[in-house]
Amino acid sequence: MSSTLTVDLFLSVDGFAGSDGLPGYFGYDGPELGEWNAAESAAPQRVIMGRRTYDAFRALPDEAWGESLDATMALEKIVFSRTLERTDWPNTRITDRELTDEITDLKATSDVPLRTWGSLSLARQLVAAGLVNRLRLMIFPLFAGEAGREPAFEGIGSGDLELAGQRVLDGRLLLVEYRPTGKDIPRA
Repeated sequence: MSSTLTVDLFLSVDGFAGSDGLPGYFGYDGPELGEWNAAESAAPQRVIMGRRTYDAFRALPDEAWGESLDATMALEKIVFSRTLERTDWPNTRITDRELTDEITDLKATSDVPLRTWGSLSLARQLVAAGLVNRLRLMIFPLFAGEAGREPAFEGIGSGDLELAGQRVLDGRLLLVEYRPTGKDIPRA
């Protein structure tokens, strides 16, 4: 029995995973992106997120979820936090265990795929620990510039990736999927 871990990040071309003052999806929501999100939410998975991401999603009104609210709430979700004491979301548990220990145990004891939602700190730790099976980047066609909130890969060491797939959504968004190879990058 073994589970896979997919880290999903939505990025501007200049590598920011969020922005201050720009709308959701950097203002590039579209029908194919909506279909991709719906299909991903409907797939069997266990969602991994940090407290800040949980708080951001929890603050959304039900209408913002559209038709995906019931499917999202039906998913098993794990929130990593040392401060959060309870959650009002169904099928959601909070853990204060060490991230890498929890993920290693989940990967070894279940075949339900694991997937991160946002949570850059968690994503960076999981990449650094070599626990990521797939890194999916949804690249939005803009430079976030001064509105960029957090560089997605800040502090991540070098490592080799293998292209596993690519797709264009709504004629403007690039979905790129990589698999870490475990190889170091040769130095000159």
